[in-house]
Amino acid sequence: MSKLSEGNPEILEGKVFALLSYLSILCILPLIFKKNNAFVLKHAKQGLVIFVAEVGFVVLDILLWPWVFKLGMFVLGVFSLIGIVFVLQGRDVRFPVISEIADSIVF
Repeated sequence: MSKLSEGNPEILEGKVFALLSYLSILCILPLIFKKNNAFVLKHAKQGLVIFVAEVGFVVLDILLWPWVFKLGMFVLGVFSLIGIVFVLQGRDVRFPVISEIADSIVF
C-alpha cells in the first residue's frame, strides 16, 4: 500500500471514477473514460478482476455449490469496500492474487 500525494491533480480528478471501479459492472466506465489517469487505471483494473470473479462465482452457484457463492461474494465485497476506502484516501491498495492479475492486464 503506497500513500500518494493528496495534492496530486491526477488523484483529485480521478477519485470519482476510481470509486466506480469497485461497484460491479461500473468498473467498465473508468476503463473507457479515464484510462489515461494512472490512479484510476490501477483501481479500474482491480475492479475489473473483482467483477470477473463475481461472475465466476455466480456461474459456480448455478452449476455447483451455493455456499461457495456466498463465501466468494462476501470476500469480494470486502475487497471492494477496502478498495473504496483507499480510493477516498487517495491511496493505492494491493490485494492478494487480484493485484497480480490486474497488473498483467494491458489496454
